Amino acid sequence: MTSFDDILENIGQFGLFQKQLFFIMCLISAVYSPIYVGIVFLGFVPEFRCNNSVAEVLRTNCGWSIEDEMNFTVPGLDNSTDVSYINQCFQYDTDRNSTSLNCTDPLRSITSNNNDIPVTRCTDGWVYATTGSSIVTEFNLVCDDAWKLDLFQSLVNLGFFIGSLFIGYIADRFGRKPCLLISLSITAVFGVLVAFAPTYPWLVTFRFIQGLVSKGSWLSGYILVAEFVGLEHRKTIGIVYQVAFSVGLLVLTGAAYLITNWRWLQLAVTLPNFVFLTYYWCVPESPRWLISQSRRTEANVIIQHIAKKNKRALTHTLQSLTATEESGDKQIPSFTHLVKTPQIRKHTFILMYAWFACAVIYQGLIMHMGATGSDIYFDFFVSAMVEFPAAFIIIVTVDRIGRRYPWAVGCIITGLACLVTAFIPEGLHWLRVTLGCVSRMGITLSYEMICLVNAELYPTFIRNLGIMVCSSMCDIGGTITPFIVYRLANVWKELPLLVFAVIGILSGVLVLCLPETKGRALPETIEEVESFHKKEKNSRINITYLEVKTTDC
Repeated sequence: MTSFDDILENIGQFGLFQKQLFFIMCLISAVYSPIYVGIVFLGFVPEFRCNNSVAEVLRTNCGWSIEDEMNFTVPGLDNSTDVSYINQCFQYDTDRNSTSLNCTDPLRSITSNNNDIPVTRCTDGWVYATTGSSIVTEFNLVCDDAWKLDLFQSLVNLGFFIGSLFIGYIADRFGRKPCLLISLSITAVFGVLVAFAPTYPWLVTFRFIQGLVSKGSWLSGYILVAEFVGLEHRKTIGIVYQVAFSVGLLVLTGAAYLITNWRWLQLAVTLPNFVFLTYYWCVPESPRWLISQSRRTEANVIIQHIAKKNKRALTHTLQSLTATEESGDKQIPSFTHLVKTPQIRKHTFILMYAWFACAVIYQGLIMHMGATGSDIYFDFFVSAMVEFPAAFIIIVTVDRIGRRYPWAVGCIITGLACLVTAFIPEGLHWLRVTLGCVSRMGITLSYEMICLVNAELYPTFIRNLGIMVCSSMCDIGGTITPFIVYRLANVWKELPLLVFAVIGILSGVLVLCLPETKGRALPETIEEVESFHKKEKNSRINITYLEVKTTDC
């Protein structure tokens, strides 16, 4: 029986057809960026203070400046201790004494001892030090309602998690193309609804539904194009697909800088998804998947189209690939296939942890940067630029060394960089920044590598399901990351970095337990995956034998 990899050698492993398909799929990867990390701009928290109606009257009557008004409104400005929470969420209780306030020293009109000035929670809303708007400023997600911003992001990750469980099954059961188009349609519609959400409950509801399908469209796009190209080019498309995501981060930075209203920004980054619906006419179903489902007549039609587009001629043997050659029953994907056999079970558990580790460290480093940075646009831009050298390192090493060792080294270096950074004094800011770039580069390398290797460790009929289930742990990691970054920082500011260090180093050790997939065709059956470790063992025995013979000579 002729395999699809044999067919690709004849019709072109990366011809004009594959290049065009790959380019339009990279657009999906770029547009996914705002959904994954758009909270940085959609939900940015500017400096804020209580809106004090009495202060507004005194500012008018007494000719106060903003500084004078803040001194009257914000408790603790003249105190060297850390009272930031009191500063932002409380105000002097002046309403009941407003008739006796004077312009020279209004606080003395309340009490003779400033330490005894009563304070109260904000009663008239807040004043935000920004000319733009975010979901925080519009829905007042500060102080007692600050947890609602965390919920906004957690529900997106929860949507990713739930969607990963059923979208992978749909793609393997009913096809890559319908799964891709349906998920893109829902992403587009509910992205627009997010932009026009009238209240906070509707906002988080629409965002959750968008999260259910958006990650599925991103992964489905990658898997679809990966199944169209030959072995020699699979590495390149995997890396560049990730680079397209990084390009999307840069575009997002520019869009957020120009569009300061969160609703218009959300609309701007959502509308391109409607263009992707035209893929119905220009993206075919995966022939590799059709063959795995014994639908060889349909696969043959697509193969002939690819050959014509690539200006290649089919041989007689390939033209005879029809339904009459079908043998065996088509394989129905099931969750049990991911844990039924020893090697696939090992791959599943290790990959699940690796996805979890990548998400926690990647998002954690971004949040840590956002909490300590002064310029959100510049810091985000620089952090995105650091991801491009990671892609270059993979391109240089993955064919010479393989997948496993660069991936493991990236995880371990990330962990060590986080560990060292935690103990560097604040005065050595340049060293902290340098190690921060190293850790971000290392975890980006790991993230890009796991997407490549995950697809190579599962047979075709459960490839989408395997990636979706394993990557669902990425969403669990994204859900708990805010608690790691902000709650542990209350104990010790650098404690989150120590957690990242342990998680990263352990991930690097576990990666070494996976088989090397360099130079291997995508597996079509479970038996091929189960034989990976046997081939590695035989390869090591042959190498040892050759070394002994050489020594004897």
